[in-house]
Amino acid sequence: MRMMGLTRKLFWTVVALGLALASGSALAEVQPEAGGIDYPKDISTWGYRIDWLIDITMIFTVILFAIMCAWMFISYVWHDERNEAEYDHGDSKHHIMVALTLSAVIFLIVDGNLWWNSVVDLDEEIWNFGKVTANEDTVRIEVNARQWAWQARYAGADGEFATPDDVTTLNTIPVPVDTPILVHLASPDVIHSFYLPNLRQKMDAVPGVLNPLWFQATETGDYDLACAQHCGTHHYKMKGMLRVLSRDDYAAWSKQASVNALRAYDENDTGAHWGWPWREDVNW
Repeated sequence: MRMMGLTRKLFWTVVALGLALASGSALAEVQPEAGGIDYPKDISTWGYRIDWLIDITMIFTVILFAIMCAWMFISYVWHDERNEAEYDHGDSKHHIMVALTLSAVIFLIVDGNLWWNSVVDLDEEIWNFGKVTANEDTVRIEVNARQWAWQARYAGADGEFATPDDVTTLNTIPVPVDTPILVHLASPDVIHSFYLPNLRQKMDAVPGVLNPLWFQATETGDYDLACAQHCGTHHYKMKGMLRVLSRDDYAAWSKQASVNALRAYDENDTGAHWGWPWREDVNW
């Protein structure tokens, strides 16, 4: 009788797992890019650090999940109505020490590892604005996120922002390849989120605050720029493009765009004068 009970439990367990796997595969979507395990293609100099953190988090999660599932499955199969239940409030010193020890081990191995690598990544790359500002090749861009568009502003030939020869673009941000790009991000209305999946970069645009971010693209091409924060009824319209050009193509575009901007400048068009003098002190 005991073997029949175990067989019945195993049968229904296999059926449940099969149904779960079938339903999961039915909802799976085809990914447009393959840059890892369903990741967008990484074209950044430090994106591999972000991918590693995601991968190791998934590995730890799967391991802990498998342990818990195995533990519950063994308990489910081994115990049946013929075994008398033993109730325990778990407040003995032995149980408390076991729980604390397991928690400490998991915290040190999993959370400690993720925390340490995150701090190193932030210090060496993501928040290392000193390295970026010290580079003479760094391109500085002011980005104004608003309902519902991305406005970008570049210093013109005079090298100063908020002057008549400033270059402005809408929903398309050209940048040179293999060059640090330093962005100061702002918003005049609500919170938006500047998201470049191929550069592993995301930063909120908060009204009244200038938020800095930087990235460096390693491949030319057109890449998605999205708003990752719901910002109103037309949030879906905030799809932009990061256009990574060769250095020569970017230099030619920038030079001509500055000439065109100076010709088209209208001091009475106050709506076009949204730029601000560049401030190095906002870099963290």
